[in-house]
Formats: sequence, C-alpha cells, structure tokens
Amino acid sequence: MKERTSTIIARLKKEFPDAKTALEFSNPLQLLISTILSAQCTDVRVNIVTPVLFAKYRNAKDFALADRTELETEIRSTGFYRMKARHIMEACAEIENRFYGQVPQTMEDLMSLPGVGRKTANCVMGGAYGIKSGIVVDTHVIRLSNRLGLTKNESPEKIEQDLIELVPKKEWYRFSNLLILHGRKTCKARKPLCDKCVLSDICPSASI
Repeated sequence: MKERTSTIIARLKKEFPDAKTALEFSNPLQLLISTILSAQCTDVRVNIVTPVLFAKYRNAKDFALADRTELETEIRSTGFYRMKARHIMEACAEIENRFYGQVPQTMEDLMSLPGVGRKTANCVMGGAYGIKSGIVVDTHVIRLSNRLGLTKNESPEKIEQDLIELVPKKEWYRFSNLLILHGRKTCKARKPLCDKCVLSDICPSASI
C-alpha cells in the first residue's frame, strides 16, 4: 500500500508540479481568515472576497474590532456568513489578546481558537509556516482517498490518520493539494474522467 501511495504521489507531482493551496494570501492571518471563509465555499469565491477584505482589515486587531454587521455583509457571498464573521472576530480577538497579534504556530494553540479545527490548523501550519503537522482533509481528499483505496473511512479524523500511515511526512502538506487539484481537474465528484486519469491503472475505482 505504501509503494502504491508513493506511485500516486510521484504521478500527481508530475501532473501538478507547482501544487499549492488555491487560496491567495500574503501572511498567516490572511490564510487563516481565507481558510475559515472557504468552509462550504469555493476557493474562487473566497479569492474574490478577500482582496477588499484584507485591504480594509490589516491585522488581527482590525478584525477583532470590526463592526459585525459590516463584516457579515462583506463576506455574505461565501455563505454561512454570520457564523464565519463570529468565528473570525472571536479568533482574532484571541490572537490579539493571547498571542500578541501573531497567528500561533502549534496545532494545540491554533485549535484553541474559535472556529478552528484540524483541517484549518493543518492548512495554516503547512501553508503559512511550512510545518508538517498533519494532512488537510477536505471533501476532495475524502472522495479521492476512498476511491483510490487508501482508506475505508468517511470521517476526516480517521482518514487523516490512515493517510499519515501511508504518506511520507515530507509530503503531508503537498499530498492534500495534489489530491485537491486532481479532484478538480479529473476525479470529479459526479463524473470522474477515468479515461484521462494518470492513476487509472492503479485505481480500484477506475473500472467501476
């Protein structure tokens, strides 16, 4: 299984040599905000919203002291805007008060922030700080890891643990981005393009 996983990684790295998150950010705080906004929303939509947002709110204190109604209006198009605005403001208040305005660099500290779970924490740790803390598990990773036979689980937590056993630590952050890109381009949710897939000969779902 580990050998097949290595083959999957090698082929996808060749297919997507510059694999990285599609979210556009300039610092750890921006990546944290973008990742919170990306829940149940496309990265494309988030990237439309954030340039104006980041021009107005420059640091954690700005977000923490934002007018809640204005912030909700500014992020409304990303969906679940009331909950996201609350999480953003509360998380930024914690960052300002407990971490001197700096996004923390440990899994424990990140997950102590309102609205931040393992997926968001892994994304920030890997994308902003280059720290391999775990594997980001989103809907694409859930779908592809099951189709590829790398897990039989459905819960993100269990899938992450299964993948950690198979994927070399140095590839943890890149691996999720590879699966996400492959899921968007080829292994689509409703109609996977198996005839165009670089993994079709080693994928147990290709002939189904």
